[in-house]
Amino acid sequence: MTNETIDNQLMFRVKEGNLDQMALLFDRHHRSLYGFFYHQTGIKEVSEDLVQTVFMNMIRSRATFTGTFKFETWMYTIARNALKDYYRRNKRTGNTVNTEELEEHIKETTTADHTLHRKEEELILRKALARLSETDRELIILSKYREMKYQEIAEILKLSEGAIKVRIHRAVKQLREIYLEISQQTMSV
Repeated sequence: MTNETIDNQLMFRVKEGNLDQMALLFDRHHRSLYGFFYHQTGIKEVSEDLVQTVFMNMIRSRATFTGTFKFETWMYTIARNALKDYYRRNKRTGNTVNTEELEEHIKETTTADHTLHRKEEELILRKALARLSETDRELIILSKYREMKYQEIAEILKLSEGAIKVRIHRAVKQLREIYLEISQQTMSV
């Protein structure tokens, strides 16, 4: 039995009123959702709150789950809506990542040189991600970090698979340019 089948079966049980099955779905997906939100916001507490919001919204919206698409596709659609609501409530554009928190984290982590170097690269990447538009950042997170297929992302965003391929290619190109720019600035300091 595939993970997709298991997730769909669990969600159908939740839909039927067996709400304790949501705990199993939470165990299976809360880490990936947290990563999605953390890459978007850069704020640990907000990411944790948004994960809880998504699971509460899934319970509230359980009647809308049809199983036509993968459970993850349905879940990330709800996650995107929760993130948009968060930005609306906080009057943010989605382009703000708490880089001070990331810099502090790197300062605290002074183990081996290679670990520090990796952390510095991670910080540069997070800063570069923060400079992307909310849409481009979301595309990169879904495709590269969540390893979703173009078809799945197309279903979530309600676009064609071809449009997703083009947008992801452009977003990655822009991310690479921003990353190189930040790297050069960091080297010259």
